[in-house]
Amino acid sequence: MERSWDDEVDVLVVGTGAAGLSAAVAASDAGAKVLLVEGTDRWGGTTMRSGGGLWMPANPLMARDGVEDSAEKALTYLDAVVEDAGPATSPARKRAFVEAVPEVVTSLETHGVRWVRATDYPDYYPEQPGGMVGRSIEAQAFDTRRLGTWIKYSRMNDGGMPLPLRTDDVWLLARAWSSPSGFVRGARFVGRTLGSLVRGQRPAGIGAALVCSLMQVVRTQGTPVLLSTPLVELVVEDDAVVGAVLGGPTGRRTVRTRGGVVIAAGGFAHRTEWREKYHGVPGWSAAADGDLGTGIEAGVAAGGTLALMDDAWWGAGVANEKGMNGFVLSERSMPYSILVDQHGQRYTNESASYIDFGHAMLEHDRTTPSIPSWLVLDSRARRRYLFTIAPSGTKNLEKAGTLVVADTLEDLARLLHMEPAQLAATVERFNGFARTGVDEDFHRGDSLYDRYYGDPGVRPNPNLGPIERGPFTAVKIVPGDLGTKGGLLTDEHGAVLREDLSPVPGLYAAGNSTAAVMGRTYPGPGSTIGPAVVFGYLGARHAASRAVVTAAP
Repeated sequence: MERSWDDEVDVLVVGTGAAGLSAAVAASDAGAKVLLVEGTDRWGGTTMRSGGGLWMPANPLMARDGVEDSAEKALTYLDAVVEDAGPATSPARKRAFVEAVPEVVTSLETHGVRWVRATDYPDYYPEQPGGMVGRSIEAQAFDTRRLGTWIKYSRMNDGGMPLPLRTDDVWLLARAWSSPSGFVRGARFVGRTLGSLVRGQRPAGIGAALVCSLMQVVRTQGTPVLLSTPLVELVVEDDAVVGAVLGGPTGRRTVRTRGGVVIAAGGFAHRTEWREKYHGVPGWSAAADGDLGTGIEAGVAAGGTLALMDDAWWGAGVANEKGMNGFVLSERSMPYSILVDQHGQRYTNESASYIDFGHAMLEHDRTTPSIPSWLVLDSRARRRYLFTIAPSGTKNLEKAGTLVVADTLEDLARLLHMEPAQLAATVERFNGFARTGVDEDFHRGDSLYDRYYGDPGVRPNPNLGPIERGPFTAVKIVPGDLGTKGGLLTDEHGAVLREDLSPVPGLYAAGNSTAAVMGRTYPGPGSTIGPAVVFGYLGARHAASRAVVTAAP
C-alpha cells in the first residue's frame, strides 16, 4: 500500500544549532527545497550557550593575515593528537573536515556571516607536530534587531550572550584589573558595548552571534523553520530513509524527502539513564535542555550504528539543582589556585585542556574519591581575577555547600571533611613549585596553552602562585561537559553508517548527534562547532545531490 505524505521536500534538517543551520544553508545553496525543524519551542540549540568558536585550520582568514597553514599541516597535527577511535576518526573523515574548511568559511561569508580570527588562541597541544596559534574563528557580534520578532523564539534568554563578547576577549577579561593587557581589553570591550547601544543595536556575542548569523541566512533564503516539531521516527523503505514522521502542536505529519534527512539534534547530555549507562555519572552539562538523544535514537531505529557513546566534551563544572553546570575555565588555570580530591591531594594539571581535565577526574575517581573535587583559591585569586563561577554573587552557592570559605587552611580542611595535615602538605609542596616556577608533579604552566589562561605578571610561572593568604575559598567541582561526544557513526560525506560500515541511503547526521571526528580529545578551541558546521554542510550537500531538484520557474 502506497504511503500518503503531508509534505514533500528535498532535504529535511532536524535541529537548529550550528550543525543544523549550516546544513540548511548548504542544501538551499545546492538548489534543494529544504525544511528545518526544531523539537523544542526555542531555536539555537547548545550553540547558543557556547563560546561560539570554530576550530578551522587553514581557513581563509589566516591566509589574508599572512599566517601560513595548510591542510597537510593540520592533518599532521590531528594525527599526532587524535588517537585512533575507529571509523569515527578515520583518515578520510579527518581529511574531509580539513579540506572542506576553506569552502565552508567562504560560502557562509558570501551570505553575510562576518568572521573574525581568535588570533591569540593556541591549539590545545601547540607543542605537538603541526600545532599552531590562531586557527579558531568566530562570528562577529550580531545585531539581533535584524531578526525582528524571530529573536523572541531563540534561546537567547537561556544562556545566550546579549553583549558583543568575543572568544578572544575572555582570556584577557579574566584579568582585567590585574594586568595592563587585561585592562586595555576590558576598556575596549566596554567601548564596543557602549558603541553598540548608542547606535541602538541589540548585540549578541560568542555562540549567540554565530547562530543568529546563520539563522539570518536561513531566513533570507526563505527556508521554513518549524519550532515545537520533534522528529518522531524516520520512514524507511527498501532499507533507505525516504521521509520522517514529525510531531507538533497540531498532531503528527509525514514528510517525504527526495534527497535525505540530516539529523543535527544534539547529543544526549540530559538523558540521565543514558548518561548513567554509558558514563557512570548522572551528567552535569552545559548543553541545552532539549539534548535528550531523540535524534540518535531515531537514527539507530533506521539502521544506523553508534560509536564513542562512553565519552563527552568533558570539563570542570559547578553543578546546580537542574543538573546543568557552570563551566570552569580560567579559575582553575590562574595562579593562587589548586584542585584537590576528597583526601586533599592534587592529581592533575589544573591548567590542562578541559577535556583532559575531565578525563583525569573520572579516571582518578576510580581509585580515590574525586567526584566532586575541590578547587581551592587563595584570597588573591578571588581579588585579582574575574570570578565567573558566581558572577551574580556567592550566596546561593554557599547555601548549597558548593562554595566554602574559611580564614585558615586548617579550618577549610575540616569544613571539607579532609585531614588538615594532608591538605597542608599538598599546599606546602605546591607552594614550593610556585616559588621555583616548575610543577614537578603535573607540569602546570609548561605548555603555551596553559599559559594562555595565566597571569604574565606572576613569575616565574604565570600559572603558579602560592596558596598562603586567607580567607581561602573552596569550590565543589564535578565532571561537567559541553555536550556528549558519542552518537551516530558517519562517513566523510556525513552519511550515517550501519554496523557493517555501509551507508544508510538518505540519512545524514552532524554535530553532537554523531561520534566525534576528534575522537577522545579536543585539538583546539572550537573543535565541537567547527566539525559540526563542516559536516552539516557536507551532509546536506550530499543529500541535495540525491534529490531530483527542479529549478523554480
